[in-house]
Amino acid sequence: MATMKAVQVGRPGGEFELIEREVPEPGPRQVRIKVQACGVCHSDLFVKEGHWPGIAYPRIPGHEVAGRIDKVGGEVTAWKVGERVGVGWHGGHCFECDRCRSGDFINCRQMHITGISSDGGYAEYMVAREEALARIPAALEDVDAAPLLCAGITTFNALRNSGVPGGDRVAIQGIGGLGHLAVQFASKMGFVTVAISGGKDKEELVRRLGATHYLDFRTTEPVAGLNQFGGMHLILATAPSSKAIAPMINALTERGKLLIVAAPPDSLEISPVMLLSGRSIAGWPSGTAKDSEETLDFSAVCGVRPMIEVFPLSQVNEAHARMTSGKVRFRAVLKIGQG
Repeated sequence: MATMKAVQVGRPGGEFELIEREVPEPGPRQVRIKVQACGVCHSDLFVKEGHWPGIAYPRIPGHEVAGRIDKVGGEVTAWKVGERVGVGWHGGHCFECDRCRSGDFINCRQMHITGISSDGGYAEYMVAREEALARIPAALEDVDAAPLLCAGITTFNALRNSGVPGGDRVAIQGIGGLGHLAVQFASKMGFVTVAISGGKDKEELVRRLGATHYLDFRTTEPVAGLNQFGGMHLILATAPSSKAIAPMINALTERGKLLIVAAPPDSLEISPVMLLSGRSIAGWPSGTAKDSEETLDFSAVCGVRPMIEVFPLSQVNEAHARMTSGKVRFRAVLKIGQG
């Protein structure tokens, strides 16, 4: 019996445990992936803390997976052993519900979530459904591709589906794991990009990432600062603080949009009066495997790369501690395999 190293959570509220487990076998319309790298995301805490309903334990987390196909199951014809592939949050869909029949696979009523519905990428091998696979271009290293499958696709997809044309003014609220990628994408898409964060030390970084302007909220009130530019056509909220997000609606143009990709735990307090001029508030999910593939391709061609700190699988607790403390710059990645 072949075994592998993996990190599992044994129960809700349990710890990450490095274990030996039997290597899984792919079923029909599935492939087995030899994992090379897996990003560490705040959403992995859903598994650790038991905050997502219906999780079967023990469970291996991880939904930012980059690797190579090691084995294909029955009925798989579009994928071959040896191909480089990635798997993100969207781990598959049913093809049958009303959302799938409308082509809205990301909102499938029976959506399969990588690392939640089934074991994820904190392991040397994992099994994935074929419709969840995205091809990784040769120009991207595994450790760079992994965060693009969650933080990358979320910000890329939100910006390109915002309805705001290139050349308009876009503010990125929060320069962290999501925001530092959003600045790069916005700049490469041709937006006049304003980055909002705290501290003079961030200015050089965000300008290097492509920001046209920088607002330090410690010295400049953000709404007043954004309105000095004439207001924003789009504000992408990436920092998980409702108190910081809510005032941003006052910095929008009359038809501007506040687009939220962060997931703060508290309620958002907005005056309905601010919406009467045509301003809008929306959220955006990550995306399907095709969206992931297009995110990876855009990043490879345009030079978008995550800023990462790399850890071996055995240091998963250190990686999570860096992430949850906010000290990581800006994404933690587990380097698991070679080649």
